[in-house]
Order: sequence, then structure tokens, then C-alpha cells
Amino acid sequence: MTINQKQDEIIDEFDLFDDQLDKTQYIIDLGKKLPPMPESAKTDENRIMGCQSKVWVDSELKGERLFFMGDSEPTAQISKGLVSLLIRVLSGEKPEDIASADLYFIDKVGMRNLVTSLRAGGLASMIERMKNTARAYAAVKP
Repeated sequence: MTINQKQDEIIDEFDLFDDQLDKTQYIIDLGKKLPPMPESAKTDENRIMGCQSKVWVDSELKGERLFFMGDSEPTAQISKGLVSLLIRVLSGEKPEDIASADLYFIDKVGMRNLVTSLRAGGLASMIERMKNTARAYAAVKP
């Protein structure tokens, strides 16, 4: 699946919910399904600054594909759900595709209406980190 196909799939999933509370619960549920991140990866270097809660994102280049993993502190269930959505869309893609991706699903599902302004800032910081990581990998390609 391409980045846009993944985004379209998420948009379709969120279209099943009419209520913002249901959408928020879905985000929380997605976070609960995120594979655990090793404690050793929860470093200051991997921490997303700008998030209200502690959130970590790490990456690994495998061949030509960039893979992300993430986690949050246990009380930050919405933040963990948000990072899980970003990982779902961006992980496993080529760095140059990640770096140039238009993450339109965020507005299409009304994500900015579902999160507080502090969480919206954290979401922006997560996106910035993931795209900057992808740019760095894309720049060192032979």
C-alpha cells in the first residue's frame, strides 16, 4: 500500500464514527495495539519535544525502507494512538516518499478537532521528527 492508500483507509475507518468521543476512543484503541517499544529506545534522543506527554519515536532503515516504532508514557493514551496512526501511514516507506508526504488524513478525519491545542502541537512535532528523519536518510542515499 502507498502512503495515500493507507491514509484513505484511515479516512474510511474514521467515517464509520459520527461522534467525536467514538473517534477519540478509536485513537486510544489503536494506541493499545501498537507493538511495544524496547525500553532501551526510550531515550532523550528519541523523545519528541513539544508533546504534552512523554512520547518516543525511533527509526531503522532496512534496505530502502524506513521503519518507525513509537511509544508514550502509560497515561498518554491519545498520544500513543496518534503516534500509532503516523507509524501506520509512514513506516515501511522509502525515506524520500515519507519526506514529501502530504498527510491529508489528519484534516480529513478531523484530528485537529479531536485533540487539545497542546496535543496538536505534539502531533506536529511527531510529524516533523519523522519527516526530518526521512530527509536525513534520503540525503545520504548513494
